Amino acid sequence: MANLKEIRSRINSVGSTMQITSAMKMVSAAKLKKAQDAITAMRPYADKLTELLQNLSATLDADSGSKFSEQRQVNKVLIVAITSNRGLAGAFNSNIVKEAKRTAASSFADKQVDYLTIGKKANDILKKNQTVILNNNQIFDDLTFDAVSEVAELLMQKFEDGEYDKIVLIYNKFKNAATQIVMNEQFLPILPPKVDEAEAEKATPNYIFEPNKEDIVSELIPKSLKTQLFKAIRDSVASEHGARMTAMHKATDNAKELRDDLKLQYNKARQASITNEILEIVGGAEALAG
Repeated sequence: MANLKEIRSRINSVGSTMQITSAMKMVSAAKLKKAQDAITAMRPYADKLTELLQNLSATLDADSGSKFSEQRQVNKVLIVAITSNRGLAGAFNSNIVKEAKRTAASSFADKQVDYLTIGKKANDILKKNQTVILNNNQIFDDLTFDAVSEVAELLMQKFEDGEYDKIVLIYNKFKNAATQIVMNEQFLPILPPKVDEAEAEKATPNYIFEPNKEDIVSELIPKSLKTQLFKAIRDSVASEHGARMTAMHKATDNAKELRDDLKLQYNKARQASITNEILEIVGGAEALAG
């Protein structure tokens, strides 16, 4: 059994760790509220804009259709993995890396697959044995629509130039503080709208276009793609704070449990030490009396 000094030292060490994890939990909780409000307000707009653009793109004929809707044979794929710059968030980052590798191995096993990482953690792991064409860590320093637009424009340019035939986003979608859903979304080319069999016979919405359909679609599609990427990154940020808050809450609980066990161990060791001293005194007294 460890001596009393060692146990006291461990108790103090665990207590300090518990204070740190508790403080990190409170910081993440404060940041989560702001990030959650941002993604909750943005999600309906982004979803409706994507739905509108899909419907409009589907009505264009092949000659006048958007270049970003072009479906071509897939030979080269770019996977955009969105993680964070920091750890201590449970499986938040590792789940994205696992999904990226799983997608490359299962869906594009015989294709050329490259990666573009947003966040330091994905880059640190994937660059060891994968091709990472670009890593963007600075985007989280000042997360704005303009900063994300630059990345989206780069992706659109690479697709338009034929460097990649398909671009996929992999990120964590925020559900609540304890739950993050790993999303695997096709960014380019734009997918046609999903129509249920029950709605298949319904007529396509009849829009009135001014000045014309092609010009409107060509203006709105880049904006829609930028919004889609911005929403994915905002989802990831909210998920990160939720995952870190949950992880630090569990770490604090585990530290408290360990501290209580050490205190119990300390009290038992102290009691045993006192008992031994009493036995030695009694034994010595009996020896003197004899």
